[in-house]
Amino acid sequence: MAKEYKASCLPEHGPLDENGREILLSLKNVDITFGKGDNAVKAVKNASFDIYKGETFSLVGESGSGKTTIGRAVIRVNPCAAGEIQYKGVRISGKTSKKLDREVIRNIQMVFQDPAASLNERATVDYIVSEGLYNFHLFENENDRVQKVEKMINEVGLLPEHLTRYPHEFSGGQRQRIGLARAMVMEPELVIADEPISALDVSIRAQVLNLLKKFQKEQDVTYLFIAHDLSIVRFISDRIGVIYKGDIVEIAEAEELFDFPMHPYTRSLISAIPIPDPLLEKNKVLFTYDPSVHDYSEDKPELVDIGNNHYVFGNKKEIEEYKALRQNGEKLKSITILDPNASQEEKKIAEASIPTDAGIIEAPLHDTGSKWYAFLSFLLPLLGLIGGLVFRKFNYIRNYKACKKGAIAGLITIGVVLALFGLLLLLAVI
Repeated sequence: MAKEYKASCLPEHGPLDENGREILLSLKNVDITFGKGDNAVKAVKNASFDIYKGETFSLVGESGSGKTTIGRAVIRVNPCAAGEIQYKGVRISGKTSKKLDREVIRNIQMVFQDPAASLNERATVDYIVSEGLYNFHLFENENDRVQKVEKMINEVGLLPEHLTRYPHEFSGGQRQRIGLARAMVMEPELVIADEPISALDVSIRAQVLNLLKKFQKEQDVTYLFIAHDLSIVRFISDRIGVIYKGDIVEIAEAEELFDFPMHPYTRSLISAIPIPDPLLEKNKVLFTYDPSVHDYSEDKPELVDIGNNHYVFGNKKEIEEYKALRQNGEKLKSITILDPNASQEEKKIAEASIPTDAGIIEAPLHDTGSKWYAFLSFLLPLLGLIGGLVFRKFNYIRNYKACKKGAIAGLITIGVVLALFGLLLLLAVI
């Protein structure tokens, strides 16, 4: 028997959080998996966050991290393997009633990442922009429809004469604007903007961002803004979520995230922001994130609020260090510029002496995980285990793993040798 629907239509307002903010969209422990059986790939793992009405929530991360996958799950293109997605407190993931389905489509629109693939090549721009108006009868008469379409086309920087043309007659940036016009003409409450300015010229990007802000102010639109360019995200966002390989690793308000980037992956994204001055950019030290600095073999990580509505993904030990850093109140430095007049030798010394903010944020200088540690631990496994524990205590995670791997291999080898010797001894006695 099919599960009963919790609601057949959307309420006027969503639930309120403890601060009185209306929660428009909520993801609760969402998993998204592609493939089945042994070939299954979990693209998103246990994702949980809320988006409040009227805000811009940005989701950032490198290519393949799961940003677009989450956006497509909200519009029900990608099904959830676990967890649920709620809109105004009503579950919209999984099976829904036909009436609720139409309401969700009407209220949630998406600007897709690939404008060429998301537009019907056989339809004119006029029909593409008008399709939603036709489906939901959002115009009084033909003259009203034409006025709405022409107004929207003008606002996204195109001309009414473009309405009679087909998508293949436009550049990538112009197609992106057509996709934006198609979404905004529906006057939605929530817009999922998936890299909406990635195909636009630099000179046009500011215009489109200002246009999005204008729509937000006039129509009270809420955005889930998906991007990888943190400099753009900082300009447009109220709150930012950082995702790495399917895990939400940090969520905070925009300025809070840039002032106190706790997770090392967030710091690596901030350090990668280009500096307009070529001399400074040339002497910038990039922070490279190495996931092996985390040891989640026993103490499993979770997304925890460390204060100031700032959520960070980590185990208990890491969370305590993050809290201590945040309570200290000193802004964290993610970008380091070396002296351009220094010699190469002085630059190398300066790079090696850059201070760390916490043990888990940057690996110690001599934490190399050398194969010699593994080899010596293999020969002397008990000493290797003791050495590994010492390395772990002082956060030399790579050295600890090398010692542990070598010691385990050594103990297994000794066990096999002793077993064979015992077997041979037994055969000799018999």
